[in-house]
Amino acid sequence: GVALMNGSGPHESLKGEKDARQNGHEEADPGEDGNDQEVIVIQDTGFTVKICAPGIEPFSLQVSPQEMVQEIHQVLMDREDTCHRTCFSLQLDGNVLDNFAELKTIEGLQEGSLLKVVEEPYTVREARIHVRHIRDLLKSLDPSDAFNGVDCNSLSFLSVFTEGDLGDSGKRKKKGTEMEQIDCTPPEHILPGSKERPLCALQPQNRDWKPLQCLKVLTMSGWNPPPGNRKMHGDLMYLYVITVEDRHVSITASTRGFYLNQSTAYNFNPKPANPSFLSHSLVELLNQISPTFKKNFSALQKKRVQRHPFERIATPFQVYSWTAPQAEHAMDCVRAEDAYTSRLGYEEHIPGQTRDWNEELQTTRELPRKNLPERLLRERAIFKVHSDFTAAATRGAMAVIDGNVMAINPSEETKMQMFIWNNIFFSLGFDVRDHYKDFGGDVAAYVAPTNDLNGVRTYNAVDVEGLYTLGTVVVDYRGYRVTAQSIIPGILEREQEQSVIYGSIDFGKTVVSHPKYLELLEKTSRPLKIQKHKVLNDKNEEVELCSSVECKGIIGNDGRHYILDLLRTFPPDLNFLPVEGEEMPEECKKMGFPKQHRHKLCCLRQELVDAFVEHRYLLFMKLAALQLMQQKANKQESSGVLENGASPENGTADSEKSESEDGKIDDNVTGLDQVKELAETIASDDGTVDPKSREVIRNACKAVGSISDTSFDIRFNPDIFSPGM
Repeated sequence: GVALMNGSGPHESLKGEKDARQNGHEEADPGEDGNDQEVIVIQDTGFTVKICAPGIEPFSLQVSPQEMVQEIHQVLMDREDTCHRTCFSLQLDGNVLDNFAELKTIEGLQEGSLLKVVEEPYTVREARIHVRHIRDLLKSLDPSDAFNGVDCNSLSFLSVFTEGDLGDSGKRKKKGTEMEQIDCTPPEHILPGSKERPLCALQPQNRDWKPLQCLKVLTMSGWNPPPGNRKMHGDLMYLYVITVEDRHVSITASTRGFYLNQSTAYNFNPKPANPSFLSHSLVELLNQISPTFKKNFSALQKKRVQRHPFERIATPFQVYSWTAPQAEHAMDCVRAEDAYTSRLGYEEHIPGQTRDWNEELQTTRELPRKNLPERLLRERAIFKVHSDFTAAATRGAMAVIDGNVMAINPSEETKMQMFIWNNIFFSLGFDVRDHYKDFGGDVAAYVAPTNDLNGVRTYNAVDVEGLYTLGTVVVDYRGYRVTAQSIIPGILEREQEQSVIYGSIDFGKTVVSHPKYLELLEKTSRPLKIQKHKVLNDKNEEVELCSSVECKGIIGNDGRHYILDLLRTFPPDLNFLPVEGEEMPEECKKMGFPKQHRHKLCCLRQELVDAFVEHRYLLFMKLAALQLMQQKANKQESSGVLENGASPENGTADSEKSESEDGKIDDNVTGLDQVKELAETIASDDGTVDPKSREVIRNACKAVGSISDTSFDIRFNPDIFSPGM
């Protein structure tokens, strides 16, 4: 179950868990309370509630007992007929439901219950959220946010390529008779001899992207924030709108809702206009003052909800576009506000403080994982925190490169500066303090963060209890590579030399080791195929490590064992690392290897290491099976001669013949099974195995390069051929 969980969705792990049970791999312990719970998760059924919102007919909604009340809020903010509401509560029999309560914990909530949507008074925060949401609805078909990589918006070309036909075969057939001719001639710019190389063709243009215009301008008014006397009257902020009919209006957002005031661009007059059209939602107000807005907004929402869910829902894994067409630059109050505020205040969930990313990332990893519901909960929590961290780190990295964040070492030159923003540490991909001098300088420093990221990913996937990695995000922006990391508690208060109790901070001159780290890393060494090895420090003393020498171990003030700098988790690629006195095999030489590379941090990919080990394992099984067969043949041969008193020649010929026939059938099945059984028996070392069979396994181990001579175990030394090691 757990192994499946890493790198597979919850449904697969459910299936995996069931299969394991059926195959009897996992004996269910009657005293284990988790098993009953696992059944509940699989059988939990939903129920239907009725929702009654102002101004529309009541409608039914299917919900699940596991959901939170907040999820119903989200559904209502996405639905076509209720999407313009953001500031409301849900009430059951006059009682306000807690947003963070699970539906199954609410008394009296059952099949057919009536939930009322009740409009609540606004606060400044709620008014801002409302304006932001309306702006998102107005821009829901416009790709500019996705081109600019804002707020988890990714470009999607799904409907461009399917031409709106997403599995609805009925629609297609109806069109069948009048299907337009499709022009299949290749475009000019890809034909031979063409001089133009336009980038625009790389971004398919969608007809829906010329959205219906609902307003000319919606922006914050220059009269913000309201003066003290107006705050006493309930004014929260002022908006300025120009409708498509070219009507200029000033709007007050107050605790009761939105209304027109009498201000103009140059005169402040906060009194309500006549009529003031007081409405709880900005959309209801605009519907009354602009017929075009009313018509186009409803058409826009119809189009929005018809889009495929993949295109409507913002993805936590954002996809950034490297090219973007030049578009008209339109006024956008939310974009302007975001650009000049760090947005640390009102968007974070924890009131009054920034998030402690490191604590969040590590505590989610520490969540219990004994049974399936616990594992699912843990995976969800890890995914959520990682998505939030990635989004925050990306925003921070952009702010750092744009020059919006003050460095913590401002007196040093730009390359060497480091930054802290929102509890995240940022550094740039340059070789500061000649750290990578022997490895290729800045080129090596540029590639190190991605190698490190792969290392972090790998150790996270192995998921050993008690071993922690940093939250790590690598961002390429405007030609710079920025590494964003969560901060180990206490690391900034002391020198690195004092903190590191395992590994080396100077590429192997001074190396230290620590028994606790060796014990933790030993658990990762088998899945990662890393060999425990000794290195010599500058005093020629041997130090034992179970990782590459740059991997550092630091115990934080929170008592957790962290590892960082995992850039050489995998062995070096000798095809790109010429080493004196090392001969390459003939095949490599023919292809011109080893080639000199720009840096010396080339390492093999994990997929290659895994594939190689798998290949060697099959080889090991076949070799051992073959030897066992030969032993069997020899036994039969000698026993055949003794029993029948037959001449050795005939006996041999017969037994070989039958052996070869049986061998064809048994070779693959029983031979490999026997080897498996034998290998397991030897591993458990119960002394029942005869010396000849041990010899078979020993020979097979030797032939495939296993580090053990009693079982198959292939490892790599990540420090081999490391410069200066």
